[in-house]
Amino acid sequence: MALSEVTTPRQNHILAALPSSDLERLLPELELVPLILGEVIYEAGSRQEYLYFPISGIVSRLYILKNGESAEIAVAGNEGVIGIAVFTGGETIANRSVVQSAGYAYRLQEAIVKREFRADGPLHHRLMRYMQALLTQMAQTAVCNRHHSLEQQLCRWLLLSLDRLPSSELTMTHELIANMLGVRRGGVTEAAGNLQAAKLIHCSRGHINILDRAGLEARACECYSIVRTEYDRLLCKEAPP
Repeated sequence: MALSEVTTPRQNHILAALPSSDLERLLPELELVPLILGEVIYEAGSRQEYLYFPISGIVSRLYILKNGESAEIAVAGNEGVIGIAVFTGGETIANRSVVQSAGYAYRLQEAIVKREFRADGPLHHRLMRYMQALLTQMAQTAVCNRHHSLEQQLCRWLLLSLDRLPSSELTMTHELIANMLGVRRGGVTEAAGNLQAAKLIHCSRGHINILDRAGLEARACECYSIVRTEYDRLLCKEAPP
């Protein structure tokens, strides 16, 4: 992938909310790396040595069953981070982090993150807020998968992905969405067909264009708005001094 525009750490919302002096101290330690579609950032049980701050793209957190089937439990983009075990102290985590949409991220070594936590400064506080928002997303995903229709789940998933992308187009096949949601491909095709018939989306050869976001939100269950509200409440950008 080639960088088509200037990238800065402030394209990640957590880094953007840090006071200028704190971000400037971190700049020499931040390394820009590509997020390649399908790349496994962390495997379940592997040691997490870097904290990734995406500035573009989307990374999915997947739980993998013994039979190889999977289900998405959360997504992260430029609002958050990947590698939470780096600052929670667990060192490893029981799910896989896979790039769902290609982009870039800045990463920070484990030792630097732990240094910032010991200082109990702004980065520490922002990451703790992010953890609370992430827990809300994971809990709401579990509720949605249990109690709401596949069409409602698809609307929630599309909207969460759209929030983390600069355009209204997603590059994603029905099969991959089915793997994310842990459902049959045929069910996703039927649900997407209903949304397309309602002129909310348009599907074509692995691409999904969102035509009517407001209509998609109206069709979704309350799970999306709950997660979005909590993220906005906890992570709304604070202007650095």
